[in-house]
Amino acid sequence: MASDFERRRFIKAASAAGLIGLAGCSGGPSGSDGSGGGNASDGSSGSDGGEGSDEPPATVGIVYSDGGLGDNSFNDAAQQGILQAEEEFGIAYDESEPDGAGEFGQFQQLYASSTDPDYDLVSCIGFNQGDALSETAPQFPDQDFMIVDTTVDEPNVANYLFREHEGSFLMGVLAGRLTETDFSAGAGATAPDSTNVGFVGGVDSPVIRRFQAGFEAGVDYASDDVDVITSYVGSYADPSGGREQALSMYQSGADIVYHAAGATGVGVFQAAQSEGRFAFGVDQDQSVSEPSFADVIVASMVKRVDTAVYESISNVIDGSHQGGNTIALGLESNGVECVYGQEIGGQVPEDIKTAVADARDEIIAGNIDVPETTSN
Repeated sequence: MASDFERRRFIKAASAAGLIGLAGCSGGPSGSDGSGGGNASDGSSGSDGGEGSDEPPATVGIVYSDGGLGDNSFNDAAQQGILQAEEEFGIAYDESEPDGAGEFGQFQQLYASSTDPDYDLVSCIGFNQGDALSETAPQFPDQDFMIVDTTVDEPNVANYLFREHEGSFLMGVLAGRLTETDFSAGAGATAPDSTNVGFVGGVDSPVIRRFQAGFEAGVDYASDDVDVITSYVGSYADPSGGREQALSMYQSGADIVYHAAGATGVGVFQAAQSEGRFAFGVDQDQSVSEPSFADVIVASMVKRVDTAVYESISNVIDGSHQGGNTIALGLESNGVECVYGQEIGGQVPEDIKTAVADARDEIIAGNIDVPETTSN
């Protein structure tokens, strides 16, 4: 994959002045160093899409959410989808990591207005790009867009939502049952007298509230005697803030903390190790993506952002872009899942795993109605 990385264009967020300077250009977004980010030897954009001078079946621009790549969570999951599409279809692609929400619209528009290359799809990762895309999409009616975690009511935008509350309900069942069990594995252990578990959110938003609502409902479903302590750090890129909040929870009696906080969640894992407790990951199997914390990560709520990105690219290649439609991915479609950690997840008692599996079946059957909003 290293050679692919070198061949493709890697676009960082440019300065505001740089963005303004690029606004009238016909080419795609260029790197902040002014080099254009392409292959200097042949002027190509993105990966070469196959042997020789063959045209790729599609060229995709992707604008990542807050925190950028390297979060081993949400953005990295999205990137896996585009890497899969590159491997299987031979697409070309460019990536952008805006420095903040103020740059979302600028990068969306730069991709949409580009003619060299001409982007077949612009992928917008994260609910916080919704406002910008609501302005961008009508300006470029012939450009196909996709967005994750929110809806933009335009005929050229395919909207992908996830039922995070369903997957988080399973994490709540797991936490509620496990905290009442005398359990030790890896570097962690439960506290037999604990009556609390924790939830650390990144940015307080409807999406993260769905995580919280499902988790709280799952804990309540599993036990009447366990409470959930919640806290929002206000960022997806603040590990020290995540560590501080999780330490407070562990020291207040919680023995398991679930995070939905992007790279901020690394701090939760750090706190779990330092306190000898457990944590739950999110978006990817974080026992794999964060292997140095695998000895405290019991399970992760995997959110298949990669599936949304991959399927949207596949649809564009097939000429079946789902513009104007909303695709919801939940437990039934494996859009969200409870995945046990590779190092210690196998040690979770079978009766608890059965309880989680039964809850999954009941949700799919419609016998459990998982709330999407919190009570506070």
